[in-house]
Amino acid sequence: MPDQSLMLLLDEVRGRTLRKLDSISSESTRWAPPGLQNTILWHAGHAYFLLEWLTMQALGRTPHIPDGWYEMFSWDSRPDEVPSGRWPSLTEVIPRLRDQHERMSRIIRGLSDEQLNQPAVGHPDHTVRNAILHALHDEACHSGEIHLLRKLQGVAKK
Repeated sequence: MPDQSLMLLLDEVRGRTLRKLDSISSESTRWAPPGLQNTILWHAGHAYFLLEWLTMQALGRTPHIPDGWYEMFSWDSRPDEVPSGRWPSLTEVIPRLRDQHERMSRIIRGLSDEQLNQPAVGHPDHTVRNAILHALHDEACHSGEIHLLRKLQGVAKK
């Protein structure tokens, strides 16, 4: 039987992220307040990257990361150093987030409690379940950052 809490968390967190991204204008996706470098676009891509990387690595599977996204959206990324022409648009990132949600739903639904409780590949001190929870918790935090950036943009326009 699938872990209902993980499934609920996946649906809630990804759903919230997608709702926050729905009505963002293309010109505001790459705005960052003075002194910061992470934009709405970066947070959206980072959400994709983290869930993919942490879940698939924990399972010993190959993550499906689009070319160039590690450099743009990983924890090692430096968004302020990425040439502007290399960034995907938010309209390219959102369908990837939706597709990933469906794919991760199938993957997680197919994992038994025994598989979820196994040590994560490469991190034997954590379980597969812990890796997935970590990714979803991190995405929830980044969704909050998206919300905050939208608020800051409204203040900056006044």
